[in-house]
Amino acid sequence: MTAVDYTVIVAYLAGMLALGWWGMRRTTSTSDFLVAGRRLGPVMYSGTMAAIVLGGASTIGGVGLGYQYGLSGAWMVVTIGLGLLALSVFFSARIARLKVYTVSQMLDLRYGGSSGLISGIVMWAYTLMLAVTSTIAYATIFDVIFGLDRVVAIVLGGTIVVCYSTLGGMWSITLTDMVQFVVKTVGVLLLLLPIAVVKAGGFAAMKSELPHGYFSPMGIGGQTVFTYVLIYSFGMLIGQDIWQRVFTARDDRVARLGGTTAGTYCLAYAVAGAVIGTAAKVLYPELGTPDDAFATIVKDALPVGVKGLVLAAALSAVMSTSSGALIACATVANNDIWARLRGRTLRTGGASHDEVGGNRVFILIMGVAVIGISVALNNVVEALTVAYNVLVGGLLMPILGGLLWKRGTGAGALSSVGVGGLTVIALMMWKGILANEPIYAGLLASLVAYVAVSLATRPTDAAILEVWRRRLAGEPAVPASEPASPATANA
Repeated sequence: MTAVDYTVIVAYLAGMLALGWWGMRRTTSTSDFLVAGRRLGPVMYSGTMAAIVLGGASTIGGVGLGYQYGLSGAWMVVTIGLGLLALSVFFSARIARLKVYTVSQMLDLRYGGSSGLISGIVMWAYTLMLAVTSTIAYATIFDVIFGLDRVVAIVLGGTIVVCYSTLGGMWSITLTDMVQFVVKTVGVLLLLLPIAVVKAGGFAAMKSELPHGYFSPMGIGGQTVFTYVLIYSFGMLIGQDIWQRVFTARDDRVARLGGTTAGTYCLAYAVAGAVIGTAAKVLYPELGTPDDAFATIVKDALPVGVKGLVLAAALSAVMSTSSGALIACATVANNDIWARLRGRTLRTGGASHDEVGGNRVFILIMGVAVIGISVALNNVVEALTVAYNVLVGGLLMPILGGLLWKRGTGAGALSSVGVGGLTVIALMMWKGILANEPIYAGLLASLVAYVAVSLATRPTDAAILEVWRRRLAGEPAVPASEPASPATANA
């Protein structure tokens, strides 16, 4: 590392704080603070969506999987991209038309307010652990850059994200994510990828140096790919951090086309990470752990200045996911848990300065909690697995069932969340956190509970379903000549 590299990185970090301050000046309502005023166009929407889903796990972890398995190491990030494509093509337009702020508010609207609190708790636990895993990753990056102690690195990186997220909410995060998207694209795709391949002698030399399995599309194993689909592809369909970005779209077209562009970008990023990891295996065949591949190839193979930019790209990847997960965690904690415990609901229109201030306080509180938990934990993979297992096992069926099956009921949704979530937790305790059985059994138990209890209970009230239908179609909740129902009033 030279003075030029350090200057690039410090300038990047200062720029993130400056954009946070600028975003604060544009934030005047809850809609601005939580969903960027619902007015992002296709360029900003696709850039910020790609930034949030491609975090430290996709960058450092994706290169590590390439180092360990070769080109098939791309599958983890590929399944993320496929999930985002499915969300964008099949569901994003309907989700955007709901004009809500959280997944739990969607469940309230669909089922009549019977499952929001418990689903909010599950979603809060997922977003909290997602923010924690991203924050832990600062330790690796800042150790490479500055040689900082693990705790100092986590506190430094976490504090910067908490500051700009607290200042301007989603507007600040959107502005910083756009910069992070550009930095990642230049640093990883345009610089590190070609330089790594050239340093390794080109593809012909890589094939001659490595076993054939490194170039097999399924070398990582079919069961592993299937598990990635269940966890990551389905996780993209229902995560609050992803939905909150969908809510920022200006209209249906932006949500669909912008998300499709971001999903396609993820596929290219997946292949790039796997190729970089494969090149690193040629250059450094005896690394202690695969996750060291990214930092090692950056430190040893890149020229002055470029090294600083690529490390800034790694920081961008981590910060974009960390800030997105943090605002999602705070939004759920404030509006789905705390507000419900106080007997209040969040309006979907403009809101008072007090509501903006309340959400800002919750980001600060959740940010401090995330930093504290990150200091205490070590294993990123296990924390991320717990987050996605609980999310998908508990909430996939009620959410997709609500969107696709009219006969689903609030009781069915509630039982599905409880049975699926408890099954996942119990099997993780029995079989181990990284075992495949918890997510398989959790999804099956959740599906059976949802269908059986829904069929055994009275159908959802017709008035609630009519409000739901109108919201999905982008129509007013009730015609002007009709009185508002309780479900409409709370929506």
